[in-house]
Amino acid sequence: MEGYEITKCLESMKILVDSAEQPTDEYQKRCESFGVPYERRNLDFADYTYDFLLPDGRWLHETESAVKGDAVVERKMSLRELSGNLCQNWERFCREFDRAKAHEASVYLLVEDASWMKIITGKYGTKFNNKAYLHRLLKLIALYQIKPIFVHKELSGQMIYEILYRELKERLESGVYG
Repeated sequence: MEGYEITKCLESMKILVDSAEQPTDEYQKRCESFGVPYERRNLDFADYTYDFLLPDGRWLHETESAVKGDAVVERKMSLRELSGNLCQNWERFCREFDRAKAHEASVYLLVEDASWMKIITGKYGTKFNNKAYLHRLLKLIALYQIKPIFVHKELSGQMIYEILYRELKERLESGVYG
């Protein structure tokens, strides 16, 4: 793909948002902060991925009923929410990452208003032991090569865009899409 074609692909990028994401006021603010169009779709795993126009004029994911993104962002609104996934919903959470791993997707775990300090010191508002929390999260990272990103809530939409844009750009420049 030539530089001009890569530029056109990047300019056409839109963000696909899993249809399971609840359309709250916060959701609307987050999506508007992407700075690019977005569309609700059924994603096979994670909450966000990208779509773009291929040089032949087709959308990359136009025929998929359940989109399997090559780069995805799984968003959690807090360490409290993530705690539930690491504790009570561990098997279901792992199945989602198993699907991503089978597709060889690059996975980012974006957690709003979080830090390693809060995890280590147990400041996340649940009774899940802080050492168990840390070990379970590190296990998830090791098993699935997940990239954890901690971000302020008001910047999560911008960060989702930046992650997906950079991932798409790298894939286009390396020839993944032709």
